[in-house]
Amino acid sequence: MSDRWPGDEAEALELDEEAPAEADDPEDELVAEAEPEPQDEERIPRLRAPGEHAGGELDIPEDVNVVEGEADGTRRGVAIVAARFNGEITNRLLESALDELDRLGVPPNAITVMPVPGAFELPLAAMALAKTRRFACVVALGCVIRGETPHFEYIASEAASGLQLAALETGVPVAFGVLTVENADQAEARVGKGAEAVRTALEMADAFAQLRATAVRAWASGLAKGSSGLKKG
Repeated sequence: MSDRWPGDEAEALELDEEAPAEADDPEDELVAEAEPEPQDEERIPRLRAPGEHAGGELDIPEDVNVVEGEADGTRRGVAIVAARFNGEITNRLLESALDELDRLGVPPNAITVMPVPGAFELPLAAMALAKTRRFACVVALGCVIRGETPHFEYIASEAASGLQLAALETGVPVAFGVLTVENADQAEARVGKGAEAVRTALEMADAFAQLRATAVRAWASGLAKGSSGLKKG
């Protein structure tokens, strides 16, 4: 069993090296034709044809470089932080998320679930999980239902901004799977948000892995060129 944690830079490079050098799909070949001259390849991210993801599909010209992640769970560690408050809804969000992880190929032993009291505690837990560097991404699940006081606004706002801060400070994707609804019926209709948050997190993790792998290749190429120059001198 490898001692590397899923999602780290070395593993991202291994995944990229394992990919076929030439595209078999005709659409991939069209995108590959837009690559720059060989001397610039180490500075260009691996190209991917535009495709559907969590937010829909973008019309991206074929002659530009594209770095786009896929919701691929292969060899990735995923953390889920889930609020116990409104547990009847959060349990279904969690079930939706776990089902999606299974469908995408993430093995159970690569998944860590961390329960917390409520949505207000989600950002702190997400930050702690991300800082371990053990996970390619973090999925935050919770449910906040509007009541008769301003409490709803404070909790929903702090949960959203705190989770974004956790991602920005650590560089680890944190997906927002927190329902902010007017009533229980609206929450019931949106329990599939758990699966959506999983796809978003994995897509971002894959995109970041591509960027890290590109940086490593560029560094290695520059180092090799430098060594070659010294030998010739």
